[in-house]
Amino acid sequence: MDSRNTLAGIAFGLGAYGIWGFFPLFFRQLGHVSPIDLLSNRALWGCVFVALILSVRRQWGATLAAARRPGTLLRLALAAVLVASNWLAFLWAVDQRQVVASSLGYFLTPLFNVVLGMLVLKERLNGKEWASVGLAVAAVGCEFLTLGSLPWISLFIGASFGFYGLVRKQVPVNAISGLWLETLTMLPLIGLYTLWQSSQGQAVFTGHDALTQGLLLAAGVVTALPLMLFAAATQRLNLATVGMLMYINPTLQFLTAILVFDEPLQPARLFTFALIWAGLGLYSWSGWQKYRAARAV
Repeated sequence: MDSRNTLAGIAFGLGAYGIWGFFPLFFRQLGHVSPIDLLSNRALWGCVFVALILSVRRQWGATLAAARRPGTLLRLALAAVLVASNWLAFLWAVDQRQVVASSLGYFLTPLFNVVLGMLVLKERLNGKEWASVGLAVAAVGCEFLTLGSLPWISLFIGASFGFYGLVRKQVPVNAISGLWLETLTMLPLIGLYTLWQSSQGQAVFTGHDALTQGLLLAAGVVTALPLMLFAAATQRLNLATVGMLMYINPTLQFLTAILVFDEPLQPARLFTFALIWAGLGLYSWSGWQKYRAARAV
């Protein structure tokens, strides 16, 4: 992998995670809309936005050719299920004032990536990486003792996005075409949900005030843009590097939850985050050593 391609991947990753980090601030403005309605609007308007980009860039030929390749649509449908479930869990966490928990989930994602890389991609772990995984397990145990139960929302957010990155990395489709096909595969279920809501006298995409309607349309753009950047990053970087860049998103979410939303942070939970940060520090150190060794060759 040449250095120019790697630098481009890092730039795409920084853009994606930076935008995601400010998501709680954006979606808190839509707190009066149910999480599943928000999910539906994100998918529909995201699909429309990406379709416009494909039209402007005249990439429909490549997109349709990718869709016809055996197994591509099936794998992208799986990716769509994973990312949609991640969106819904995150939106629920924002709605329930649990942004600290969602940030913990995204802090765990890089360490999920380490384990997935080992189990699925047969990547070998060194001592520091094994230690980082051990610290993550200890952090989950600390959360269990603090909350009296497993931190399910954090674990679900971390695992669903980790698996999404793994699946998306293995689909040879460019970022924009892949995202359009992903959101397209979500629309049938969203259509059924919309019909059901309509039968109950509830509108999913209309009936809002002008500001809310504008924010819902913007949700499609802010949903599509970082996902395109993320997909572009995963195609240029190994899974470990993608995981390292992930720290930006949960750090911004964590700071937003504490400094802007005034969510409580118990001392025991701070210890949980200290374990996670220690694990991420070890993993970053290992990644930096690998990077320097590769450059020295």
